[in-house]
Amino acid sequence: MRVTVIGSGYVGLVTGACLSDLGFKVVCLDKDEEKIRALQEGDVPIYEPGLKELLSRNRADGRIRFTNDACEAVEHGDILFIAVGTPPAEDGSADLGHVLSVAATIGRHLKGFKLVVNKSTVPVGTADKVRAAISHELVHRGMSPDLFDVVSNPEFLKEGAAIDDFMRPDRIVVGVDEGLHHARSRRMMGDLYASFNRHHARTVWMDVRSAELTKYAANAMLAARISFMNEMANLADVLGADVDHIRRGIGADSRIGHSFLYAGCGYGGSCFPKDTQALVNTAKAYGHSMAVVSATEVVNERQKTILVDRLTQHMGQDLTGRKIAVWGLAFKPNTDDMREAPSRVVIRQLLLRGAHVCAFDPVAGSLALEALRLDMSQESHLLERFELAASDMQALEGADALMVLTEWKNFHNPDFEAMKALMRKPFILDGRNLYNPEALSELGMAYQGVGRRNDLAQLMDFGVPAGASTVPESMNA
Repeated sequence: MRVTVIGSGYVGLVTGACLSDLGFKVVCLDKDEEKIRALQEGDVPIYEPGLKELLSRNRADGRIRFTNDACEAVEHGDILFIAVGTPPAEDGSADLGHVLSVAATIGRHLKGFKLVVNKSTVPVGTADKVRAAISHELVHRGMSPDLFDVVSNPEFLKEGAAIDDFMRPDRIVVGVDEGLHHARSRRMMGDLYASFNRHHARTVWMDVRSAELTKYAANAMLAARISFMNEMANLADVLGADVDHIRRGIGADSRIGHSFLYAGCGYGGSCFPKDTQALVNTAKAYGHSMAVVSATEVVNERQKTILVDRLTQHMGQDLTGRKIAVWGLAFKPNTDDMREAPSRVVIRQLLLRGAHVCAFDPVAGSLALEALRLDMSQESHLLERFELAASDMQALEGADALMVLTEWKNFHNPDFEAMKALMRKPFILDGRNLYNPEALSELGMAYQGVGRRNDLAQLMDFGVPAGASTVPESMNA
């Protein structure tokens, strides 16, 4: 079989690269001519460990190529993956404009049977809309509306580990509805993923609507675990407990497990925020409420400011004259993705309070600056107090505090003595709970994590800078 992947973003490129590495002939289609030109020249528009090398190898071997010719791409593939974005609309629902545009394009170029696979994360019922859009174009051309089938095959890729997730999947969810092409579609999907089922059956077969909802259910469950632990961490701070001990205590229960029990400064990225909102809106459209998922969103938005709250407890609301170092800007390590990143909220709040912010991220620096310019288009003058450092240590020079927002590996074991020498005040606000509070106390460094801290953090007094006893005017914006 031959494969076409429509959409050369994160999911599309990973899917195309991995399927080509399994030996399939793959064509990746995208309407962005500049992106296609870059891919043809070996450049990759996103940062994902191993992706550039995988694409380069399979491009050299002739198993994957890139085009913006829709007719060529549709003709090539026996299986056509739709892997375009479904950004949130203003009301939080998923915008299906790109998906349905692709469906119409397929219908305009279809000549023989094709299996259309929804890889994009889409609300329940999207397959029906895709089917209707393709059929409309076929009927308009005087062709049979039964010249294709639509199945659901949601992705479960973690940014930063996407290739491993694709090539060593926990499960492969495939939704195929009963109908004229049921047996053929199931056989084709079975053949496509045969390599992953040789020693252990990983494909979970179901109907299309259940497959569409499974993706949202999985992300909502994981997001809820994170928000639950963040609420426990905030309570631990109030009670003087250590959330890391709590995490290990409850994670040892086999019914709970250890995954996604790490407290922090909130989740971000392209999946959890968007998908929880879309799930709530899907339920609302059917007259149903999702109380737990709605609460998950509320807790997460509040959590993004928790480190700023902890900082102002020590320094006051006016941070004029303070320099705050920030380590980590991307929403998670091993990616340059700034979508819904907590750093965007944190840095804006620091700048509004008058602070000077010096930040370092090993990959996402330039994209972070673009995101902040977008967020602060009405407050752009405040960005004069924001700078990107060339290294993690450079960011610390003269800093009153360090905020750790992303758990990049090179932040895990820093030289604390060197850090202490560089900082004006040895105070770490750890949004990812990377460090040992007691060990830092022995080094004379104050530590405030999320749900854990040392005695020095409780005792630290920064005083109030002269003329900074009131909230800056910018806070009223």
